[in-house]
Amino acid sequence: MVVIGAGALGLSTALHCALAGRSVIVVERHTAGSQASGRAAGLFKSVQADELRTRLARRSIALAASFADWAGVPLTVARSGGFLIARTAQHGKLLARELAQSRGWGADVREADPAQPGGQLSYYRAVGEQFALWCPEDIHIEEPVSLILAYLAACRLHGVTVAEDEPVIGISVARGRVAGVQTDSRVITAPAVVDAAGGWVRQVAELAGAWVPLAPVRHQLLITEPAADVDPADPIVRVVDAAVYLRPARGGLMVGGFEADPLPVDPRQQPATFTTDDVPLDLTVLRRLAAQVSAEAAAAAAPVAEHRGGMFTMSPDGRFVAGPVPDLAGLWVASGCNGSGFSSSLAIGEALATWIVSGTAAPGMDALAPARFGSLPDSTLISQGLWQYAHYYDPGSDASTQCATA
Repeated sequence: MVVIGAGALGLSTALHCALAGRSVIVVERHTAGSQASGRAAGLFKSVQADELRTRLARRSIALAASFADWAGVPLTVARSGGFLIARTAQHGKLLARELAQSRGWGADVREADPAQPGGQLSYYRAVGEQFALWCPEDIHIEEPVSLILAYLAACRLHGVTVAEDEPVIGISVARGRVAGVQTDSRVITAPAVVDAAGGWVRQVAELAGAWVPLAPVRHQLLITEPAADVDPADPIVRVVDAAVYLRPARGGLMVGGFEADPLPVDPRQQPATFTTDDVPLDLTVLRRLAAQVSAEAAAAAAPVAEHRGGMFTMSPDGRFVAGPVPDLAGLWVASGCNGSGFSSSLAIGEALATWIVSGTAAPGMDALAPARFGSLPDSTLISQGLWQYAHYYDPGSDASTQCATA
């Protein structure tokens, strides 16, 4: 089989298929992890919006923590835990609901001291009335490229061929099913092809005459210069009413968030040479987000050491798009990260590999298949993708209702 795209989702799917006995080639038009995955925040969050996503998130955390045991390659993770913090009554009610439902789904989540969450934070000090949850299962990977390198080493250890700098220019179809791919240098025959091309997932599917319902949206984060009040061992903080996340990084503080007026970025409308390096970044957006939490986290306003960004592939209902592409046997998709592609890649790759190899979806996975959307116009994909992004931490309308009424 062939996997197109050597980001976290593609490499995880390839690795798990190889572990299941399949012969796998990964083809990547640039270098592994050079697009969105290498620019991720590296956060793993156990509290999710529904039971399936919670199960996948917790499975990914477990697989990351035990990577050396099952993949045969070491991977360092920071078992930092994380706080979810609400500074408004409305968002406090949201977290109270998430506390109850997450516990019901098996996650270890607890109410924390509102004055000083868990007594464990040096870079965040509560100001005013706040409601906080402590999520001890949450982890992070200090440098996201570490996961990519671990995937690469494990893939090669288990016989996966990873071909970098080899763009796919065609997907061959014979008698209604995928027959392989054509790159700029060769033809590869394969009965199964996985489209894990990130922001380019729609273009790749279109090579086979298929349609994938996703809209790429810009996401940005920054890392400050080292700051004395940031302890590298501190937990992750997510301030839900500000749509901001924080964690220690390189001696300073990582600051990222979800802007209310996000920027859609469609590579199909860009020159063929377009890469993630060309996504327009705007530091003023991050400065506005950081200002919302500066009273509690002064280090968020420190000088910037790094500003980076990439593209999230957003789906109309905020859930992954993973499974067989309808009406074309042998073509699969692993995308629709909705902000969780890097962190859920271990579990999504495992579940998708099981589906491909066995022909049977793991429990709940069929709900993520792209066929669930039918056919939607681009205007709806974009508007709903932007809505999902802007409401990432929002306690507003139910996502499925919002999608259905679009």
